[in-house]
Amino acid sequence: MFASVATSSMTIRHVETQGPLDRLVATLRLGLAARRQRTALARLDDALLADIGLSAQAAMAEANRPLWDVPASWRN
Repeated sequence: MFASVATSSMTIRHVETQGPLDRLVATLRLGLAARRQRTALARLDDALLADIGLSAQAAMAEANRPLWDVPASWRN
């Protein structure tokens, strides 16, 4: 009973902290997301790459970018 009363009266807020550890974790998450997408891109065949307007060379160049090299628009 006590737990349900306490829980119902509590307000959960998302608090963003901007400490160095938080920034590092956010950067790592972006890098890992980019790595997953680049790995998927590298697995596409020429026909699928042509459907999205990429050459095999452009796809490989993107797939081989370093983990920390994410688009600037992702870092907003």
